[in-house]
Amino acid sequence: MASGRVVLAMSGGVDSSAAAVLLHRRGYEVIGLFMRSGETEQTCAVDSDLPVLTEKRHRQGCCSAADAADARRVADDLGIPFHSLNFQDAFRRIKDYFADEYLSGRTPNPCVQCNNWLKFGRLWEFAQQVGADHIATGHYARIQTDDSGRPGLYCGVDMQKDQSYVLFGIRADLLPHILLPIGDFQKPQIRRLAQEAGLQVADKKDSYEICFVPDNDYAAFLNRYRDVPDTAGEFVDLQGRVLGHHDGYERFTIGQRKGLGVAFGEPRYVVRVDAASRRVTLGSYDDLAVRSVGIRELNWLIPAPSAALSCRVRLRYQQEATGCTVETSGTDQAVIRLDDSAHGVAPGQAAVFYDGDRVLGGGWIDWTSPRTDQAVL
Repeated sequence: MASGRVVLAMSGGVDSSAAAVLLHRRGYEVIGLFMRSGETEQTCAVDSDLPVLTEKRHRQGCCSAADAADARRVADDLGIPFHSLNFQDAFRRIKDYFADEYLSGRTPNPCVQCNNWLKFGRLWEFAQQVGADHIATGHYARIQTDDSGRPGLYCGVDMQKDQSYVLFGIRADLLPHILLPIGDFQKPQIRRLAQEAGLQVADKKDSYEICFVPDNDYAAFLNRYRDVPDTAGEFVDLQGRVLGHHDGYERFTIGQRKGLGVAFGEPRYVVRVDAASRRVTLGSYDDLAVRSVGIRELNWLIPAPSAALSCRVRLRYQQEATGCTVETSGTDQAVIRLDDSAHGVAPGQAAVFYDGDRVLGGGWIDWTSPRTDQAVL
């Protein structure tokens, strides 16, 4: 039996609830923590300029009052202490980042930053306050030790649910203190475990929406959250010829094909978003191909390499990893030379490095190039 105190981030979903069951059965002293965004469910679901969202729709988020009630019910069933704390300041930081990136013509990944700043940042701060040895979440990933005894981050067993990509930014020094109990299971096993434990959330739908954008309308969120200036502009081709007009450049991301609002005789893709000119450049699928990617804010989960590193990289959450060489410049920046062209690589997204199923580290995509001779920054 394991021992020690662990603070578990409980969202009210089946995954974190199953994690609570597993940790409790293994003998840990589990403390459940629900991280409130500071917005009531009514505030999240209702806006004066938008139709009211239904309870069923909003329950697919991860920070509503209903989710908090589900998490508390699981904690009560297991007989473990439970806290619901307001982390409005941290959520505001995530929202600011989200808005800033979109209005800069980039494509943000708030789930990664939520993990960096909140789930593995503020969660660890709270754990230290209550004398806990570990923190835990319901992510599909694993913490294992290598042959040298050093802990590392690895993909989850269920590759269809693997969430290692969104965890690349956690601090390496936290790895010995992190528990990811569901990473060794397939998703159907987790649902069965929750059913056998009698948890009411066993059949609860997974959350695929950003918690502070429950209607999945990013542009509407930006207009509510910020005093957004006029962002309408022109669609242009690679030669700068005007093809049409759009209602706002923040509505588009690199690689997007659907929802352009303009009909063309052949498929067109977003290949560039320029916030300064408010122009969205469209091209063919081949025009999306890149061979070099510049990244910034590197975070290594292994000792930082002193020479070029051959590995595999994922450039989007749902993309397959591709072979590459990572050339660092002795700073927190690097250039990735791809073995083969990649398509739909968007500045603002994460580039995460793998050796087999181990996460080596990663960074944020800053620029892309169709050439392989781009100099190291």
